This record gives sequence, C-alpha cells and structure tokens, in this order.
Amino acid sequence: MISIIIRTKNEERWIAEALKSVFGQNRRDIEVIIVDNNSTDKTVDKAKRFDVKVISISDYLPGKALNAGIRASRGEHIVSLSAHCIPVDNAWLDNLLNNFSDKDIAGVYGRQEPMPFSSDSDKRDLMIAFGLDRKVQVMDSFFHNANSMIRRELWEKYPFDETVSNIEDRVWAKQVIDKGYKIVYEPKASVSHHHGIHQNGDRGRCAGVINVLKNIELVGSADRFSQKIGEYNTLALIPFKGDVLHMAGQPLIEYTIEHAKRSRYIKKTIVLTDNPKIKAISERSGAHVPFLRERIESEDLDQMLKNSLERIEAGGIFPDIVAVMWATFPFREKGYIDKLIHKLVTSGLDSIISARPLFETCWQEEDKGRYVRLGSGHIPRESRKRMYAGIEGLGYVTYPDCIRDGRIYGENMGIVEVDNPISAIKVRDEGDFALAEKIAADWLDTEKKGFELREAGSADGR
Repeated sequence: MISIIIRTKNEERWIAEALKSVFGQNRRDIEVIIVDNNSTDKTVDKAKRFDVKVISISDYLPGKALNAGIRASRGEHIVSLSAHCIPVDNAWLDNLLNNFSDKDIAGVYGRQEPMPFSSDSDKRDLMIAFGLDRKVQVMDSFFHNANSMIRRELWEKYPFDETVSNIEDRVWAKQVIDKGYKIVYEPKASVSHHHGIHQNGDRGRCAGVINVLKNIELVGSADRFSQKIGEYNTLALIPFKGDVLHMAGQPLIEYTIEHAKRSRYIKKTIVLTDNPKIKAISERSGAHVPFLRERIESEDLDQMLKNSLERIEAGGIFPDIVAVMWATFPFREKGYIDKLIHKLVTSGLDSIISARPLFETCWQEEDKGRYVRLGSGHIPRESRKRMYAGIEGLGYVTYPDCIRDGRIYGENMGIVEVDNPISAIKVRDEGDFALAEKIAADWLDTEKKGFELREAGSADGR
C-alpha cells in the first residue's frame, strides 16, 4: 500500500482537483490522509467527498504535521503531496514508486510544473529547479515534499524534524544522505503547482526568462486545464426578487434558466427568489429553489450571495465555481457563460466579469454639482487607457471562497468584453420591455411578436 499525506489549510480551491487526480491513478492500493490545520473554508467538506481520513491539528509545523499523518497511515511507501499540486497524469504514483527497486534509494521527489497563470517569478523558479533529466543525488540534499515519496522503514528511523519552521524535507534528505542513502529526482512523476519555491526576484528579468523558456515549451499548457473544466462542480446562481414578468409570452426568469441549462460546464442551477410563484416556475423549468429569500426591500448583493451560498453549502452542495446570472438579461449569446468559466479556470484570477468598453468621456460626481473627468481625456482612441462599464448581471464567475469572504470579485479580477450591444440590454422596467418586444422575435428565434406584462410592477435584477 501507498499512503498519501496531504497537508491542508484553506485549500478548497484546489483540494477536489488534487484528489480527483490522486484517485484516478493506475494504482488502487492507496490510502489518503488529510492533515488539516484549522481550515475555515470548505477544504475538509470537499475532501470528505472522497475516501480519505482527516486528522486535525492546531499548532502547525511542517515536519510535525507530516509525522502526524504518517503515524495514522499504514503504507510501506509514504507520499507527501501539497494540496495545491495536481498530478498531471495517471502514472504519477507508478513513476515515483518505480525508483525504489534500488534499496539504497531513500526518497524520490518529482517534477513541479508551473500552471499557465502562475506568476513569472514562480514559473522561473519551478522550471529552473525541476528540469527534464532524472538525477541520482549522493551529495545534494535538495528534496521537496510538495511531491515526494519515501520508504516507511527509513522514516521510522529518521522521522521529519518537528522543530523547524520550513525546509523539513531538506533537513531529512541531508540526514539520510549522511547515512549513505541516495535521493532521486524523477521528472516523469510530475505535478502542476500554483506556487513557486521562492517568492522574490526582479519582475522584468523574470518575464524575460519566462519568454525564453516558453519558446522551448517548458511552461505548463493551458490546454491541460481547459480539458478539466467539465470536471468542476460549477453552480449557477440566479438572483431574482419581485413579481412574475413575461417577455414574448414566456416568464422572464425562464430565459436565464435556459442559458444556464445550455452551458457545457454548469452542473446545477439555483434560483434565489423571495416569490413562491417564481419558485414554481423555476422548478418547472429545471432549476432548483432549495429555499426562499426573505423579502427585504434594500439588500446588499454581496451579503445576499454570501448568505445564500452558506445555506446551499449547509445543504451539502459544495461548488468549485459559482456563475452568477441575473434574470433581467434575456439576450445572452450562445456559449457566453462558458466563455467566462473557461477564462476563469485558465487565467488563475479570482473572478471574471462581463464589461462593455467605453470610448466616450466619463464624468464622476464628486460633490453635488461638481464633476471630475475620468480616463485619458481627449486623445486619439488608440492611445487611451481602456475604461469599462461592468455588466455583472449578464454574467460573472468566481470561486466560492470569494463570495463567502464577502468580496465577490476577490482581489484579482479579469473581464470578458461584451461585443454585442443587444446582449447588454437589461429588461427590468416597462420601457425596457418595449425595446425587448421589438427585438425578441428575431433574437430568440420565435414567432411571438408581442410580450405580456401579466402582473404589475418591475423585475429586480437582484
């Protein structure tokens, strides 16, 4: 048996993907031990959806955490895998284990490839440290527990140092090399690693190095992540409060539900409404309404999404990605939401929003009657810095930890430009419906020429 020890603290963004790859290995005689350091997100909940054993610790030191996991394990060989390292293929474990036919080998560490969206400094560090040639080290004590395997019998003689704050792996490697053992670097046992092994360096120089390394195809391919998008548990949330409204003879909410259902990546659609009639329509259309929101006239969208996500997760649904879509945008182009999701996964950003580029002069009111011009001023369009108007209701995607922390866009945000002006039309008030009536038949490919506002009032896109 091989025991795989994964140390975690707030790793919900990566843990499910890492475990999917671990349990997808060619070898089935494995056990996985999660050593969790008081995670406050959904790391443990997501991990428990796999066949794992979870150990909780409070006082974290890397060697101490590893030793705790190993003591709870049974395997003859012990793997240490970082929670944000994802094995790149199903032969990863075999490629680590195959090196132990030589009894003098104490430990093996594998390659760490940067992700396409890792920083330039992290890419540089990983590609320099983890090359393509296998090495047998008889003096060099470099070793890395983000992706490694050791013999249990040697660990029993030489456990990891429980006092050092870092590089417990190199301390251990130095100890066993001094006893006459060898360390192997196996590039075929590769993982994708978001973080680098160093956190400094000149950014300009890093960018130059990365450009050279890209030319020789040492940077991880974005295609690898694109191919896995369908494996993420992507949840669509459609906030809607207010009365039932119809456009072209169809409830307005149904258009957005249909957009979510047509997505290749969205696994479940949940409507967040305060209206029992909207609930009935939504469920008839294939969406889920697990609860009704409270009727609050003025409600902060960030807080509403946070509260709703917490209730959804309390019900046992743990999304990897959340796509938010307002029902007041019925004219999304085919595949638009999937474009947002694809960019989120392959960019490494916290969120992707819809936005329209602005070329007109923009003004912001500082005080009553006093305005400040925004942007680059009256210069040629090609020389201006781009400005954008967010159209989040058309669609934005993010990770659940961002919503749960009350920062629905996170710290690093990207955009997808809305090229088609019809897509940006918001249908909320009677004037909006008048415009929607003129374009609905052609846009929605229907013969219905009119629309019916069956109940008084206006739709609220939140």
